[in-house]
Amino acid sequence: MTKVLSLGGSIVAPQGPDAAYVRDFCALACTWLAANAERRLIVVVGGGGPAREWQKAYRDASGQAAQADAQDWIGIMATRLNAQLVKACFGALCPQDVVTDPSAVSVFQGRVLVAGGWKPGFSTDFDAVVLAQRFGAREIVNLSNIAKVYTADPKLDPSAQPIDAISWDEFRAIVGDEWVPGKNAPFDPVASRRAQELGLRVVCAAGKDLANLEAILDNREFVGSTIGKL
Repeated sequence: MTKVLSLGGSIVAPQGPDAAYVRDFCALACTWLAANAERRLIVVVGGGGPAREWQKAYRDASGQAAQADAQDWIGIMATRLNAQLVKACFGALCPQDVVTDPSAVSVFQGRVLVAGGWKPGFSTDFDAVVLAQRFGAREIVNLSNIAKVYTADPKLDPSAQPIDAISWDEFRAIVGDEWVPGKNAPFDPVASRRAQELGLRVVCAAGKDLANLEAILDNREFVGSTIGKL
């Protein structure tokens, strides 16, 4: 049984790395893995605050000459640094190098596989979708700094309402179809399109709530939003 977690950079590194969270997250994951020898975990790590800060620095330094691909590469490097931290904390459970091209990895050694960003035009959410397809997972758990998906951005629309379950068509009508470097969406639009094509389900939940994450991993009742159906 393989579970895929898209672990938001805003959780791992809201500004700089959150060592206490990474420690507690890895401890929970290790406990879950130890309960069943057939369990495996794929963790795809985002860029978080450092990615946005370095992207902003590039935009400020280059002015109108700023290029989308260059911004993406800066963000990708931040995801890889965060991923390397998470991999290191799993120790011997994660013997493989951090995955930087999810389309090329063909083996899963150990119990944990950790991935960072891939290439411009794709977020780590998309990488999670590719790895879910490659290793036969039917669900992705998307962990971020929001507990549920809303009908609109609650920071901009005070009438926005939380959603428990939503179809892919309805969700994609909210987030659109275009990927923008640093875009803050519950699940990346390009990844959403691919996940719908593959018939995957995505669970969006608050990454800081580790008790809730444990419930999700154990298929118990949880707080969050489910996108799509299995």
